[in-house]
Amino acid sequence: MGISASDVVPLSHARANFSELAEQVKAGAEKIVTKNGESFIALIDSDRLDYYHQLERERIHLLLMNEVSTGLDDVAAGRVKNAVSAIQSLKRRRSA
Repeated sequence: MGISASDVVPLSHARANFSELAEQVKAGAEKIVTKNGESFIALIDSDRLDYYHQLERERIHLLLMNEVSTGLDDVAAGRVKNAVSAIQSLKRRRSA
């Protein structure tokens, strides 16, 4: 869903018409409230916000799964180092 010009409202208008804007948002609109002509806040339905948060958690899980897969591929290919040696090497580099 795209944002149209009617979905961008100044803060003064949002203050004066909050109930009306809230009803529009509950019906599916998203509103961008501006302050001094610049984007300030967004009004979205709470269910949609929950959905966006769920999508972000899923995205993080997918990224972690990708990292796990890459790590397992490295182990299978023999691209591994002893943890103690690797940490000592990092410490030496930091102190140099």
